[in-house]
Amino acid sequence: MSNSRIRMVAATGMSALALGACGASTGTSSVSHQTANVAYAGSLQLLNEGTIGPAFAKTSGYGYLGRGAGSFGLVKEIVAGEITPNVFESIGAAPIAELEPSKTSWYVSFAASPIVVAYNPHTSYAPTLAKISQGTLPISRLFSLLDGKGFLLGRTNPNTDPQGQAFYEMVELAVRRMHLPSSLVTGILGALDNPAEVFSETSLEARLEAGQLDAASAFQSQAIQLHLPYIALPAAINFGNPRLAKDYASARLTLTDGAVVHGVPLLVDATVLGHHDARAADAFVRYQLQSLGRRAFIHAGYTVFKPIFVGADVPRSVRNAD
Repeated sequence: MSNSRIRMVAATGMSALALGACGASTGTSSVSHQTANVAYAGSLQLLNEGTIGPAFAKTSGYGYLGRGAGSFGLVKEIVAGEITPNVFESIGAAPIAELEPSKTSWYVSFAASPIVVAYNPHTSYAPTLAKISQGTLPISRLFSLLDGKGFLLGRTNPNTDPQGQAFYEMVELAVRRMHLPSSLVTGILGALDNPAEVFSETSLEARLEAGQLDAASAFQSQAIQLHLPYIALPAAINFGNPRLAKDYASARLTLTDGAVVHGVPLLVDATVLGHHDARAADAFVRYQLQSLGRRAFIHAGYTVFKPIFVGADVPRSVRNAD
């Protein structure tokens, strides 16, 4: 088995449970031997492997296989033919757009989770971070703290991950909106792929929990699921409100390859790729739009809203999920 296959779900520590549930389901059910092979943004790993995947397999009779990583990194693997999922879930629609029209022509948005700054409760900076979280110190204090010598900050790579892009853009917006020194952007973040603070999305919060970092970029849902203390950011800079899309778009970032990206709301978007095991793939997306899936997202700290369908050829079973 290749290393890329081994990496599919190992980081959660729950993949054996998920795959075991899938095997039990397909072994006891005769309805189908199809599998929902899901490539998803790394921030969905805890939810997909611990809750959604096993529950879907148990209730549907289909198999489930998951792989979590940065959304843009997954797109590159899909385009290169290195992986062949039949479901793709990203944070923000930009990664899905890179798969159109050859792989898909539609997607559905159904949940959102803003960017927060999670922190280790045992770090020496925790008392100050807690005061910022509680509002007894101004949010502007957070950014001077992040810029402090010796402060260990973690984030993901903007070149491969929407969370990495949003965190970078969040700092830029905060500096502008709060009239902070422009030098803070470079001081806090350094180079785009700064090796001192850039880690994979599936390992970032584990490093924070282990005490290797003082604070890290996170989605609010991740912090809630991991029981990590966090600092909520104002809606104007947290990329969590679809109604503020125009404001978020004012944030601009140039990637290493020269591509220019703008801030977008951090929505969970899902689509089906190709025709392999299409019934299982459709069923997985449909499951997340129905009551059991929606409740799981809410419990995990996401804001769930009425599904928004974009594009052509949305499967009828998915569009009529309610």
